[in-house]
Amino acid sequence: MPERPPHPTTPPELVYGRHPVLEALRAHAPLDKVLIQQGTHGPFEVELRNLCRDANVPMQPVPPERLNFLCRGNHQGVVAVVASVAYRLLEEVLPAIFQRGETPLIVLLDGVTDVRNVGAIARTAEGFGAHALVVPHRGAATLGPDAMKASAGALNWLPVCR
Repeated sequence: MPERPPHPTTPPELVYGRHPVLEALRAHAPLDKVLIQQGTHGPFEVELRNLCRDANVPMQPVPPERLNFLCRGNHQGVVAVVASVAYRLLEEVLPAIFQRGETPLIVLLDGVTDVRNVGAIARTAEGFGAHALVVPHRGAATLGPDAMKASAGALNWLPVCR
């Protein structure tokens, strides 16, 4: 039996270029990750790393070919992937649950890399009353348009934490 081709996915929204990415981080835009060209050093790299750390956004060094593949414009060695959801801090979500006198039901994901699976899990979790969905900081699917579609909108209602 021939192998099926991979399911097409909607390309993520991107912010690229040094100043646009820095400003997106400063404005606390919901970002899934920042891709920086391997070998980038100096004041820009330090500032970017610090802003990513403060915003809890993973920064990943990648070869220039990956950046060239993702965007046709002048990326200046940095591309940010915009998230379809705004990430919350678990430390902010838990007190509100306890204040309502409820026992927290938190769904933790580990190693789920398919965006449609994340969306389906979010849809199911929201349906059975979960209070939050926690995704890993690294090694997880990007919560973009395909995850939002697979969740049938549940990602708009279920707090997502990293």
